[in-house]
Amino acid sequence: MFTGIIEEKAILVDITSEGSNLKLTFESPISGKLKIDQSIAHNGICLTVVSVEKNKHTVVAILETIEKTTIGSWELGDEINLERAMTASARFDGHFVQGHIDQIAICEKVKEVEGSWEFTFVFPKKSKFMLIDKGSITINGVSLTVVKSKKQKFKVAIIPYTFEHTTFKDITPGNIVNIEFDVIGKYIEKMSKALKK
Repeated sequence: MFTGIIEEKAILVDITSEGSNLKLTFESPISGKLKIDQSIAHNGICLTVVSVEKNKHTVVAILETIEKTTIGSWELGDEINLERAMTASARFDGHFVQGHIDQIAICEKVKEVEGSWEFTFVFPKKSKFMLIDKGSITINGVSLTVVKSKKQKFKVAIIPYTFEHTTFKDITPGNIVNIEFDVIGKYIEKMSKALKK
């Protein structure tokens, strides 16, 4: 379980194909503190650490993860948001984040608004009921509040701290991002479908 509060950014320093899997190695300030088998969110994707060496750690992504997320488009030198799984005694500053990406979205517009930034994203029609104004969403692992929600679009406001300390400063129109809808909304949607049957 994660909270969507980014701890650090990592640099992708190596990518290796192993059959249909990808082995990815990252360098970051917290990599040396990680342990094998630990779950870490990388741009919102929950991945298991398979090795740790000094200031680097390695994870493996299976085919399903590659097909459902942005991970297949990552390149050497890319910056990635990192968050370790929360502990039972930690403060819960974001919202419930599982690290299970629901789908990708496309950045349609970035607008600077008096020192902050407004990002507009477009997502598939099938998920149009998953968002509400002032509801929670995770974008590349960052816990955010939906500002405006339409059928296939939504906006989020990014404050300067988030802009500088996450990968949001690198997102431009046309870029794809990982999104995870609020788990409470997903349960409600499933129950409402069951009641209609």
